[in-house]
Amino acid sequence: MTVSYKSLGLVNSREMFAKAVKGSYAIPAFNFNNMEQLQAIIKACVETNSPVILQVSKGAREYANQTLLRYMAEGAVQYAKEISNGVGIPIVLHLDHGDSFETCKNCIDMGFSSVMIDGSHYPYEKNIEVTKQVVDYAHQFDVTVEGELGILSGIEDDVVAARSIYTNPDDVIDFTNKTGVDSLAISIGTSHGANKFTPAQCTKDENGILIPPPLRFDILEEIEKRMPGFPIVLHGASSVPSDLIKIINENGGAIKDAVGIPEAQLRRAAASSVCKINIDSDGRLAMTAAIRQVFVTKPAEFDPRKYLGPAREALKELYKHKISDVLGSNGAA
Repeated sequence: MTVSYKSLGLVNSREMFAKAVKGSYAIPAFNFNNMEQLQAIIKACVETNSPVILQVSKGAREYANQTLLRYMAEGAVQYAKEISNGVGIPIVLHLDHGDSFETCKNCIDMGFSSVMIDGSHYPYEKNIEVTKQVVDYAHQFDVTVEGELGILSGIEDDVVAARSIYTNPDDVIDFTNKTGVDSLAISIGTSHGANKFTPAQCTKDENGILIPPPLRFDILEEIEKRMPGFPIVLHGASSVPSDLIKIINENGGAIKDAVGIPEAQLRRAAASSVCKINIDSDGRLAMTAAIRQVFVTKPAEFDPRKYLGPAREALKELYKHKISDVLGSNGAA
């Protein structure tokens, strides 16, 4: 039996994306695995009055249990109403990097309001075939579907790629027409994980900070010319703040050569037809930095609330910054 996402109080991404494209901002797509992350995301979005996409990877479903995730999403809707005097915010529950029709179908049946089918590792025609299969099933239940053209390098959960393959603008019209996807993830130089680029790929500023190569906005602009207003998605868009890396390493961590996407480039992308920007690694870093500080400064502490609480607060503040200063979705709920 299929659980309707509408019965959980969720929305799909269709209207959300249309408003974002028109308003020249991007919807935050934040990954979560546990209650503290979910609380931080909802509080950040309510306090900034931003819509949000709650993302769950295949690995997160296995970690948190798919049944619990469904009720967590329903709880998130009610929690948002509770802390906003009954108003709430639009919330999408989205499968991130679904790798098969079966995975996507299961998520749809469990109440997800949006799914991504990532067939980018297949040959082009196979990618079209698998993506269309998911679209045909999802649209029966008014669930929106994100496809992907091009490959992002890096490692995040089950997603592993040694190198990037940029999206070919000549393929986008054919792919979207044949599949019927509602949005398209493209590859223009973002990358998964905290080590998005090797030092050899970067330059250094006057302080020795690694500066990554710029995003390929020329590719994005060509895609926009071919499909004006079509919802575009950026994966691997964490900025990997150097201050968080420093805190982690000063408190027993060993993260080396971590570099992300400059926020100025993400602001530029958010003002275009990019209407969904995925951020995961930055959240992990913010929580880890806060937890490590507690463990070092209070070595006798063993109450999880005393280190997960500060971690939750650090994550909330990070996401409020992303919403208001990078994505521009504050006030859009």
